[in-house]
Amino acid sequence: MTATAPIVTLIVPGRDIAAFAPAALDSLRAQTEPRWHAILIDDGSTDDTAQFFAEAAASDPRFRFVRHEASRGLGAARNAGIELVDTPMVGFLDGDDELTSTALERLIGTLAETGSDFVAGAYVRSRFDGERYVPGRVQPWVEAATSPARLGATIFEHPRASANIVAWSKVSRTELWSDLRFPEGVAYEDQVVAQLMYTRARAFDVIPDTVVRWRLRADGTSITQGRAQLPVLRDYLTALRGGIRVLHDARAHAAVTARLELILAMDLPPLLDIAATHPDPAYAAEVEAFVAEIQALPEYSGASPDPRLTAALAW
Repeated sequence: MTATAPIVTLIVPGRDIAAFAPAALDSLRAQTEPRWHAILIDDGSTDDTAQFFAEAAASDPRFRFVRHEASRGLGAARNAGIELVDTPMVGFLDGDDELTSTALERLIGTLAETGSDFVAGAYVRSRFDGERYVPGRVQPWVEAATSPARLGATIFEHPRASANIVAWSKVSRTELWSDLRFPEGVAYEDQVVAQLMYTRARAFDVIPDTVVRWRLRADGTSITQGRAQLPVLRDYLTALRGGIRVLHDARAHAAVTARLELILAMDLPPLLDIAATHPDPAYAAEVEAFVAEIQALPEYSGASPDPRLTAALAW
């Protein structure tokens, strides 16, 4: 392997994100660590996303373009990318988000130092201020998961790492994905996968560096902005249940408690607010059933949610 041979592949799926794809591609080109490949997967877009991805691949051999004629969903798009990875490390970047310029340098450099199975960094949300998207601060639950730096940790030693459930804040050794794939046909496909990574890893690292700017779209079309829709709610609750189950089955009880604290402080309040006025009684019934389930968990009695986390959602 030469000094410039790629050591990490970024899987970059996108559907109808032409307004944001150029910024995502530019954030890859701007990396201080040049030893990367990116698999750009257009998932059946009806706008110019495929054109942007194809042009990037035509002009820069570090990009590879894959097109799905019909949308298969984010989980399936990521899984298709995993099958094409031929580098020692792999990461993910959604096509409407952006890497910070030193993200790969810090993530890859940390794994080179420690030999861990994966490394997770911090991230911030970018919100539209009327003219442009402006990145905010690292939220307290993200900070609790990634700061201070912990090298060679396990989920038993660092249970609050379980709060970092997004796919795109991490770089992994490719062999970790030998039998690991994303659920397909559902939203919130990364939550269960993240907890499987934490519980299967021999060791993982966390670093406080902000590695991704996660875009909350001004038009409200981000998946996380659609929880008032009953099918999205069901996927959301299924993901929360699945993540808790993975931790519980691994006997990572402190991590279950940490997840419950976040769910009680951050996830449930907005869902209860929506349920109170939702026109479909099935919505409230789904939320109530989930509340009853988590209250029955043995770790529930030890969960003490921090009310400041709810307030932090407004940032």
